[in-house]
Amino acid sequence: MAKLILFNKPFGVLPQFTDRGSETKRATLSDFIDVPGVYPAGRLDRDSEGLMILTDDGKLQARIAEPKYKMPKTYLAQVEGEIAEESLSLLRQGIELKDGITRPGEAERIAEPDLWPRDPPIRVRKNIPDSWIRLTISEGRNRQVRRMTAAAGHPTLRLVRWNIGEWSLEGLPPGEWRTVD
Repeated sequence: MAKLILFNKPFGVLPQFTDRGSETKRATLSDFIDVPGVYPAGRLDRDSEGLMILTDDGKLQARIAEPKYKMPKTYLAQVEGEIAEESLSLLRQGIELKDGITRPGEAERIAEPDLWPRDPPIRVRKNIPDSWIRLTISEGRNRQVRRMTAAAGHPTLRLVRWNIGEWSLEGLPPGEWRTVD
């Protein structure tokens, strides 16, 4: 039976087990997970937080990570500015990026979610409001959500991946992991 681990990746942690690119030691998955033979099914940028799935099953890993399988991934994004329906509509229909138009997503404005504090906290500007959206996409381009919100006129300030397919971050504190069947 395949091992499947859900991990709540904190901000600043590299989404890999080793750090080959820095003279200073940066936090990696190995600082949190000591389970032999598991590998991440997809990536989550160092400056993003939230759900990562690790498994020892190569076919499952591909099914989760490969865009051709169109597994939905849901993100909670704190964006700069008061997001308007026009911007949400752009995200829903697909938005032009340098590498082409994205697939349509599901986007809605939400109340500020009850999340853990981020360390370090995001920069808050008194004169510029922010808002929260829930965005579900079915592809996985590099920094896609950040690029999509910026193209819609609302740069991302904080990004938390909440769901991958049926798996959720619900009840899993930052830096913690659990196995699932």
